[in-house]
Amino acid sequence: MANVQTATVGGGCFWCIESAFNKVEGVIKATSGYAGGHVDNPSYEAVCKGDTGHVEVVKVEFDADQISYREVLEILFALHDPTQVNRQGNDVGPQYRSAVFYHNEDQRAEAQRIIEQMREDNVWPDPIVTEITPLNNYTDAEAYHQDYFTNNPQNQYCAMVVAPKLAKFKKTFASRLRKD
Repeated sequence: MANVQTATVGGGCFWCIESAFNKVEGVIKATSGYAGGHVDNPSYEAVCKGDTGHVEVVKVEFDADQISYREVLEILFALHDPTQVNRQGNDVGPQYRSAVFYHNEDQRAEAQRIIEQMREDNVWPDPIVTEITPLNNYTDAEAYHQDYFTNNPQNQYCAMVVAPKLAKFKKTFASRLRKD
């Protein structure tokens, strides 16, 4: 039986983050959603306005016997720039902020450790601004956002932004990808 755990992370547009995690060995399922805001069950349109307080996130369900929570965070930090405030590249707004929503105290401590280690190792030239907060007010994104990149490769954003990011991700994490 799998040792199923859940991580909830934000690092810009959820289409790229979700697509990458769904390719990782040990990840059971990655789901696009919204977390951290003050509006119950927000719509994509409401979140995009930037005033609900939500972050576009990915809920990563994983088998901790195959991939650790730390490895999930390492992948997150390889997929986005945690030094950008309320943005990732051309995606601008508080819904794109870098965030780790922890589910328990162990996850909070591990998130703080990895960020501190990145700071000590000078991984990023600018200060890391990733929020580490308890998970609250999570909602799955609408069905059309799930597996968006897989289902919409012709979309201009997918072709111009997501595809190159995923190609780099696949090279960097080739040993962690599913064999199927």
